[in-house]
Order: sequence, then C-alpha cells, then structure tokens
Amino acid sequence: MVESDSGGCRPLGFLLGLPFAFVALILSLVGAVIWVLGTVLSCLCPCCCCCAGLVNMAVGLIKLPFKIITWFTDQIPC
Repeated sequence: MVESDSGGCRPLGFLLGLPFAFVALILSLVGAVIWVLGTVLSCLCPCCCCCAGLVNMAVGLIKLPFKIITWFTDQIPC
C-alpha cells in the first residue's frame, strides 16, 4: 500500500493541541476586549500612537489559537 500524501497522522497533532488551543481561545477573547478598548483609546488620544503597542499585542492574542494548532500539527513527524 502506498501511503497518501495527505498526512495520515496529522489528526493526532490536532487532538493533542486542542486543550492548548482552548486556553488560547480564552486568551484570544481577552485580546479581543483589549483590542476594542485600545482602538477606542487610540481614537480618543490626540497622539494616536500611545495605544498602538497595546492593539498590536491584542491582535497577536487573537491569532494565538490558530498558531498553536498549526504548531502542534507540524510537530507530528509523518
């Protein structure tokens, strides 16, 4: 039998990463709240750059679950 190129054991990495992705999902919800607050503050602040770092960090938190799942999936050698 020829093994398909679709990565037969990749679901194992997905299943191992699910608890960590759940924690990251909670962090991403916190990041979404920080992002909304940072966006409002950057509109109210006259310099408009004091909250840019806060908003960038919040966007990183929002993307965290996707990064964790892809990292766990890539760690399984097939």
